[in-house]
Amino acid sequence: GPLLRNGRRVVTWNTDAFGYDSQTPSLYQSHPWVLAVRPDGSSFGVIADTPGRVVIDLADGIEFRAQGPAFPVVVIDRESPQAVLRALGELIGRMPMPPRWALGFQQCRYSYAPASELRQIAAEFRARQIPCDVLWMDIDYMERYRTFTFDPVGFADPLALTTDLRAQGFRNVWILDPGIRREPGHFVYDQGTRGDHWVKTASGEAFVGKVWPGECVFPDYTRAATRAWWSRLTADFIAASGADGIWNDMNEPAVFERTDKTMPETNRHDADTELGGPGPHTRYHNVYGMQMARSTREAMIAARPDRRPFVLSRANHLGGQRFAAAWTGDNRSNPDHLTMAVPMVLNLGLSGQPFAGPDIGGYADPLTGEEYAAWIGIGALLPFSRAHTEKGNIRKEPWSFGPRIEMIAKRAIETRYRLMPYLYTVFEESARTGLPVARPAFFTDPGAAWLRAHDHEFLIGDDVLVTARWGDSSRGRTCLADDPARWRAVTLVAGEATPLLPTVSVRAGAIVPTGPILQWTDEQPLTDVELLVSLDASGRATGTLYEDAGDGFGFERGELMRTTFTAKLEGGTVRVKREATGTFALPSARRYRVTLLGAPSGTRVEGL
Repeated sequence: GPLLRNGRRVVTWNTDAFGYDSQTPSLYQSHPWVLAVRPDGSSFGVIADTPGRVVIDLADGIEFRAQGPAFPVVVIDRESPQAVLRALGELIGRMPMPPRWALGFQQCRYSYAPASELRQIAAEFRARQIPCDVLWMDIDYMERYRTFTFDPVGFADPLALTTDLRAQGFRNVWILDPGIRREPGHFVYDQGTRGDHWVKTASGEAFVGKVWPGECVFPDYTRAATRAWWSRLTADFIAASGADGIWNDMNEPAVFERTDKTMPETNRHDADTELGGPGPHTRYHNVYGMQMARSTREAMIAARPDRRPFVLSRANHLGGQRFAAAWTGDNRSNPDHLTMAVPMVLNLGLSGQPFAGPDIGGYADPLTGEEYAAWIGIGALLPFSRAHTEKGNIRKEPWSFGPRIEMIAKRAIETRYRLMPYLYTVFEESARTGLPVARPAFFTDPGAAWLRAHDHEFLIGDDVLVTARWGDSSRGRTCLADDPARWRAVTLVAGEATPLLPTVSVRAGAIVPTGPILQWTDEQPLTDVELLVSLDASGRATGTLYEDAGDGFGFERGELMRTTFTAKLEGGTVRVKREATGTFALPSARRYRVTLLGAPSGTRVEGL
């Protein structure tokens, strides 16, 4: 649905909502949280602090309706929405700093299989010089869809595959689902049964429901012992596959052949006291996926303590950004879903989950080349940037729609990589403060009521504005980008002008650091930095560049560099200065170049 939620009714109940629309009452994640902005721009947020099902009714004010135990209602009241989100981050936790490669463009399909197809996709990206950091493995790598197994024919040597891909600059993410095939003799089922790790029915037996492998049982992630067992299995899987990241899917949990698409609410969890003790599935349904993601992240840290984990989870709950990134589930390729993609990501960011994005191109249904170009133009600039589609659908790689669309898609992705130094800086700010990465336009002026429903433009951080001009949602609407005194359009990658790609603008008064086009984020050190200097009315501008190793935890020990840039127009000369703090070693061959935006013709640059 839209950014502005007034008058709407939402149910927080994690749901396998394939092909949802704007009227679907519940989706894959539950965030019982409302952010409100008053006419003067001051703000407050309200949390219904319960994992249970909550009806959030915004027809007349803010009303929470829920069954079950009483729960606290928490109100955060501050001078601005930004201040509310900082306080929310302090209360529920913030996103940990992800590895830099996870900010790159990513390509997925249900499924690339066998392994030779993945190698072919990798070769196409590199031969066509289209940047890409990550390739994804969906469930067809498994043997009969059994979690923690590999197809002995199609994926006979997964470690060799990931080693080969990494040599070409590709990281890899593998899917793990919670449904474990009920098959005596299968090592996961046998271990789980011996350890009493399964969710139970009301009568105390292991619950059985159908998912991809057939009849399945489901780990009870509300138990620390079960999470530890799952973490050990995941760590072994990482060693066998060479996985750089893990994708937790179907963890609402989704169950086939049931009208409610999940397990019975009467099922029982043997939850630890930490989570509230044993209780019905009604109480723990909404945190089931979050506890799975928690276990997965713990496994990645245990397996590789010197590397930052990357986990993507379909189901989650308020606070789940501590464990996993998010995507907006099984969307469709139609214009409605393209229009909804931006406000859905913005609302996730306003709920404390900054690392989010849609399936670029739409998971379900075919689309035209022009529609794909519009999708990737926006998707390449959202925090999580992954193209994905379902089995049996048309091909949706950047080259699938002919040379013209391929060049437009390449330009869109290259724009993301040009912005990577700035984007990484914004991610660090988000991890440190709780502010979103993608921010709504009303952040520029919280007191401006007309911006509250403004969702065809969004901010990356505070200094970059993205404006879409396609479709009914943007046609005829006022754009912030139309004010050249406040926002200066910039072309980061040369190419034919097309309304299929959004406009990128830099705020007056900002300095935005950019880098060269790379084929993957760590292809080479950042030796060439272009500073986009956009002077304000007083002839001044400031900006920041954050740098660290891109992985590992050295930054927590101060191994980072934060460089502040200032610019001032004096006479006909702009003097640019930089001041760096930190211990991270920068490339000795570092060069800076300044591009002035909004400066009088003939203005000179000095400094650096």
